[in-house]
Amino acid sequence: MIKCIIVDDEPLAVVQLEKYVERVPFLENVGSCSSAAEAIDILSAKSVDVMFVDINMPDINGVQLVRSLSHAPMVVFTTAYSEYAVDGFKLDAVDYLLKPISFDDFLKAANKVNRYFSMNTNAQQQHGQGEEITHDCLYVKSDYRMIRVPIDSIKYIESMSEYVRIYVEGNTKPIVSLLSMKKIEESLPSTDFMRVHRSYIINLNKVKEVSKMRIVYDGDVYVPIGDMYKENFLDYIEKRFIGKGH
Repeated sequence: MIKCIIVDDEPLAVVQLEKYVERVPFLENVGSCSSAAEAIDILSAKSVDVMFVDINMPDINGVQLVRSLSHAPMVVFTTAYSEYAVDGFKLDAVDYLLKPISFDDFLKAANKVNRYFSMNTNAQQQHGQGEEITHDCLYVKSDYRMIRVPIDSIKYIESMSEYVRIYVEGNTKPIVSLLSMKKIEESLPSTDFMRVHRSYIINLNKVKEVSKMRIVYDGDVYVPIGDMYKENFLDYIEKRFIGKGH
């Protein structure tokens, strides 16, 4: 079952969505609420897979609610105002429903949620929690996709709170995944990767230059070397340094 919550300040809209959820066999409503504050309380107490959330609510609107969540479930936005659709999709919403919502439109959105849910569940069963080494690659979850990342293509990894940015050769933008640095460090071969800062893991094979305790990549990209990790990194360099010959 896919566990969902309904967030809407209009009582009639809540009742309608509750009835729609009851008609869909793979959905289970675990809570209905009329404000973002109530939704946050439910999300902190229960496991939720998808939110059906109205965008235009007083105080904290639906978009602000989703942006405030560090671990947001899948989202289907509902609203009476079509101009809000762009904001919804900027947040990688699974779907967007314009009021008045017909059951056919609701069912299409629910089926899309089910496809994403099934895809993520199957991928996690095949690859543990979605981040494990498989010979020469990692599988990481980004948004609602499972992305295969060849290990030898990784340049470096940057931590940003509960997420990581994985910088890959040939990609203009990093892959962003909800993942701890400890977890990804454990999943990478220690012969090729090294933690050089509390916020950075580097691929030793991709280092172009070391200057002033910074690792230089192509262009103006610099990775700092932290004091805690300096000795280990300098030991690696020392073993490969050939400038001390007689």
